[in-house]
Amino acid sequence: MKPFILTPAAGKRLIAKGMLKHEAVLSALQAGNLVIIAGTTNGYVAEEILKSIGQSEGFERQRFFRGITTPPHLVTTDMGRLPDESRFPGDVVIRQGKWLKGKTIFDVVDELKEGDVILKGANAYDPRTKQAGILIGHPKGGTIVASLQAVVGRRVRLILPVGLEKRTHVELHELALSLNRPGSKGVRFLPVPGEVVTEIEALKLLAGIEVTLMGGGGVCGAEGAVWLGVEGPEAEVAKAAEMIAAVAGEPPFTLSVEKQGLSPAP
Repeated sequence: MKPFILTPAAGKRLIAKGMLKHEAVLSALQAGNLVIIAGTTNGYVAEEILKSIGQSEGFERQRFFRGITTPPHLVTTDMGRLPDESRFPGDVVIRQGKWLKGKTIFDVVDELKEGDVILKGANAYDPRTKQAGILIGHPKGGTIVASLQAVVGRRVRLILPVGLEKRTHVELHELALSLNRPGSKGVRFLPVPGEVVTEIEALKLLAGIEVTLMGGGGVCGAEGAVWLGVEGPEAEVAKAAEMIAAVAGEPPFTLSVEKQGLSPAP
């Protein structure tokens, strides 16, 4: 076994590259509908996928989200929304290899069918059950509830790219009961039925290798990082090492306070 460390930003890039090797994603990309719902991790995914089909011009990852978690010293609107959302580009909807710019999941959800794929980020991941959950701020359940119409009603495939930094060992359905109970405050929560792709699954897709979560944490830019143990034949371990080295220098996701409409906390 050989250990490697991945920062959250490097992990997002690795997950994005792994999605390019996912058979269901490739199939939907070529002959169906692929919907990449806006989110910071999915921004990397959309960037890699649009680049692979030669249509990345005009895509701005820095605004590809609806709500974000920022440090306490920065203020966003309720539920992490930016005060100015005029530059939100919409979700990335690709139909038979063509990016339909400006469309969102709400525009196309009724047209999705079996064989199509929705990619949606998550806020919590339980590695014991391999289930993910999503924080809900919208009074109608937001993009995930809209997506579930197609997932449950028409067997559209739901894939959840999520970094291991979001791991939790709380039973997700119990957490949902607490957060969704009348009288509770703030965000709501929904465990969702979908295929989770973390850095571990991404490395399996990219290098066909066995991966173990060894530990986590760090300082000086490695906050939230994970230690992964890679094990297998020498050639596969070398391939995994090459993939990790290719993303190791990924810079942290940043937002300009002034340009993005953020303000310092009082």
